[in-house]
Amino acid sequence: MLIGEVARRSGVSARMLRHYESLGLLRPTARTGTGYREYSAEDIRRIFHIESLRTLGLSLREIGRALDDPGFAPASLVGDLIAQTRQRIAAETELLTRLQRIDSADPGSWEAVLHVVGLLQALGSHSPDARQRAALDSADDAPVPREALAEAVLSETDAHVAGALRWALARAGEDVPAVLAEGLTSASTEVRERAVRCLAEMTGADVTDLLHRALADEDAVVRGHAAVALGSRGAVEALPVLVDMIVEGTRDTDAADALSVLAGDAAAAERIAGLLVDRLGRPDTEAGARGRLTQALAGIPGETTDRALAELSRDEDRAVALTAAYLIDLRASD
Repeated sequence: MLIGEVARRSGVSARMLRHYESLGLLRPTARTGTGYREYSAEDIRRIFHIESLRTLGLSLREIGRALDDPGFAPASLVGDLIAQTRQRIAAETELLTRLQRIDSADPGSWEAVLHVVGLLQALGSHSPDARQRAALDSADDAPVPREALAEAVLSETDAHVAGALRWALARAGEDVPAVLAEGLTSASTEVRERAVRCLAEMTGADVTDLLHRALADEDAVVRGHAAVALGSRGAVEALPVLVDMIVEGTRDTDAADALSVLAGDAAAAERIAGLLVDRLGRPDTEAGARGRLTQALAGIPGETTDRALAELSRDEDRAVALTAAYLIDLRASD
């Protein structure tokens, strides 16, 4: 079979077949009387073997050894190819992510593209100061890759940098980056907490929906951040968690403030007072928790609170009684 026919049937160009021959990788079995290369069935088989090995990423030199050297074992070479491929995939994935971040910022000029690239590089810096400056600089009028900011928030361990990133993301718009929503489903408690803290500083209906999801989280800290944020937005679904926070002494001041916001509605105020009074009356409620619950009644208007404070002013726990008496006087003077 002549080279033109071989090229047509194999899909390998005549030029490449000649290149293989120049490297000694392929040697046509014979030549015609006029000097044309003539390929046998075995030659054709070797061409297909060469092309098959090329699909695995082997160099032409490695292919030659694989086909001609009986002692050339595939195990180590295949292992190296796997490692190289993984490195290449990681590099390509990183590049793809960076391009997607730039595209999401919708830059209108190459200067804007360079600004986004610089921001992405700074966010990945080992220096907390550099990362913090990048977060603060993102508040400029230049386009901001919001997914990159959210991704940085979820991995940031420095409190000051994390605060700057949350601030920057809250300023960047109401749409919730997908990576932030995914953070709430992470197996890592720390990542879920970072996600909910970031959401607590954002606005929008999507944010509220995600905070409701976080309200059912298995971790009390995550639930607490969601409850305070929702309570401040008037969501009564946060009530049980907020009361638990006061009992446990976990961000109890923030929880009490959120209850005060919810108590702006008369019906909600009565419900809140009932929940606080119920916990005060439980025999397993410790003295410290009873004191915090009594203090929380300060921000709750209504008759249920008035009756509860009157009774608590006679409580056998002197600290509780004094707190209740003070609150009664305070309410009377308002």
